[in-house]
This record gives sequence, C-alpha cells and structure tokens, in this order.
Amino acid sequence: MSAQNDGVVATVSSQANEFWALVVGVWNTSFLGASVGQGLIAMLAIAAALMLRGLISRWIVSALRKLAEKTSNGFDDAVVEALAAPLQLVPIIIGLFIAASILGYGGADTVSARLIQSLIAITIFWALHNAVTPVAHGFDFMRQAFTPVMIDWMTKALRILFVIVGAAAVLEIWSIPVGPIVAGLGLFGVAVGLGAQDLFKNLIAGVLILTERRFLPGDWVKVDGVVEGTVEKINFRSTVVRRFDKGPVYVPNSKLSDNAVTNFSRMTHRRISWVIGVEYKSTTEQLAYIRDKTLEYVLNHPEFAKPPEVTTFMRVDAFGPSSIDFKLYAFTVTTNWTEWLRIKEALAFELKKIVQDAGTGFAFPSQTLYMDDGSEVFLPPEMTASKAKLQQPENAGGES
Repeated sequence: MSAQNDGVVATVSSQANEFWALVVGVWNTSFLGASVGQGLIAMLAIAAALMLRGLISRWIVSALRKLAEKTSNGFDDAVVEALAAPLQLVPIIIGLFIAASILGYGGADTVSARLIQSLIAITIFWALHNAVTPVAHGFDFMRQAFTPVMIDWMTKALRILFVIVGAAAVLEIWSIPVGPIVAGLGLFGVAVGLGAQDLFKNLIAGVLILTERRFLPGDWVKVDGVVEGTVEKINFRSTVVRRFDKGPVYVPNSKLSDNAVTNFSRMTHRRISWVIGVEYKSTTEQLAYIRDKTLEYVLNHPEFAKPPEVTTFMRVDAFGPSSIDFKLYAFTVTTNWTEWLRIKEALAFELKKIVQDAGTGFAFPSQTLYMDDGSEVFLPPEMTASKAKLQQPENAGGES
C-alpha cells in the first residue's frame, strides 16, 4: 500500500514538473519569442515613452525657446516652432529602441530596427519640411533677391521635395527598390501629362508672372474682359483676384500671362481729366478768368503734382453743341483711391466757386424753338365751315 502511494506521489510530482516546465517555457518564449516579463517591461517602456512624450518634448522646446529669446531676430524663434511637432517623435523612438533591446530585437536587419530607422527618417525629413518656410523667409539676402511670392513658391517646392526624398528613404530602409517605382511613375506621368496640358501651361505661366513681376499680392490689376480687382494669392495653377464687390475670382495663370495686364498699384500719380462746359454767353474775359484761376489753384495746391514731372493744363478746347468746353488735365500726388476722390471733390467745389465769381454759369444740354407769327394757322374743316356760316349775312338771298 505504501509503495502504491509512493508511485502516485511520484506520478503527480512528475506531471507537476512537466506542467511547470510548460508554464516556464510559455513565460520565456510566448511574447514574440521573448519572455512575458521582458514583454511587460518593454510595454511599460513604450507606455512611459508615450506618457512622457508631451513632457519631454515640451521641456526640449521650452529650453530651445529660452535660447532663441536671447537673440534679437525672430528667425530662430520660427525655426523652434517649426521643429516642435517633429520633436514629439523623439521620446517614442527612444521608447521603441529600449523595448526592442529588452526583447532582444536590436539586430540591424530586424523589423524593429527598420521600424526605428523609419521613424528616425520621418522625424528628420519632417523637421526639414517644417523648417523650410522660416529659413527661406529669415535670410535678408533671400528677401532682397526674390519677391515674397517667389520665395513662397520655392518653399512649397522644397517641402514637396523633402516629402518625396523622405518617402524614398523609408522605402530604401524596407529594401523596396525605388527605381522601378520612379520608372512606373514616369510612364504614368506621360499619360497624365497628355491630359494635363492646361495644368502645365498655367504652371509655366505662373513662373513667367513671377519672373516678370507683373503683379504681387495686394496689387490692383485689370485684365480687359477677364477680371479687375485686388490680387490675393498666386498659386501654381491659378491666381485669386478679389473683385471690388468682395467676390473672389480664380483666374488661370495663362489668362494673366497671355493678356495685357494693367497694374494700377504701380501708378506714380493719379490723373484727373475733365471736360468743363460753360455758357455760350460767357465773354472772353470770363473764360480767361476761369482758366487762370483754375490753373492757379491746381499749381499751388500741395496735393497736385507739378510740371515738368507731369503734364498740367487748363485750356479752352472745343465749342460744343450747348457749351464752350474747357479741358482740365492734372495729376494728384497720391494714388490712393479714397484720397483721390477727396481731392477731386475739393477741386469741384473750387471750380464751382470760380465759375460763379466769373459771373457766368455751367452749360447744360438745351434746345431753342423759334415761332413764326406770320405763318398761316391751320384750322380743321369743321371749324372752317362753322366760321363761314357765322360770317354770312342774315338776309342774304332773301326778299328785300
């Protein structure tokens, strides 16, 4: 009986050992080939990295901001703000690296190593992508050599370039050949290009507009039969022009490149060209007085440009159907529309006063009708018969 009990105990002990060996084996190998303990520690490392991501990134960014505040320019401040978002990936990369080391996946050809390398590449090119704009706008020689729109176009092109290069770097990390993809895109681009000729035409037209500096954002332009308004933005394909009724018009760049564009914002002066008609009864002395006083006002007013910089005159120009016409030609110093209207209004008030002081008046279209009193008055037949009957003697044709 005792021997039988000993056998049962030995069997149970052996089975327990086997079960424990299974538990230990699962514990040591079931977490992606590593032990569960290592997996838990790796998960804790990743969780800690995620929790500390905001704190660490804010600490790094705040430290960089303090360094940037010590300088007088705003260039380094803009760079720090551009790098704030990519820096948030740094704690995650560190956490993944620690987790991979704990799990024993630190080899160069492992999936974890490639994932970490991909995140590093994404961080680097993301930072370059964000830093392009403040770097391009931060250098004085860039602002002097190029217009703001050209700098904006170059920054867009560089940002697209960094995205493409970054994507190619990630593909190379995963041993995906880039050459066949580029060749396939080239064939695809030829097919797309045949159907996108207008797109490339407008793109080239946009480049010509920028190189010729026809207009810049904020300029008041007019293209006959196309649009008139203020330029807001010059894009790759079209230009946004806001009309004076505040409606935006998206004009293809080819329309602005092939047609004549009037840029009113580049006027040196603003013109006033008036035809002023006075009454025909005005004497030559009155006409000379109006001419001299008006010209004296314009030439002595500080808001009007003076010869020989501009042409200015006030002359009797024509004998119109209802008036003797003066031609007033002058330019204001300002090109601002509202200021120009104010100056024109003041000139109109002064002209009204000058004409009144001359003792004459402004002419207006009129007609004169002449009546001839000796002409025969037409009477209807009924009125003629009645008049003849009234004039006939009462006893005409009767007995005497």
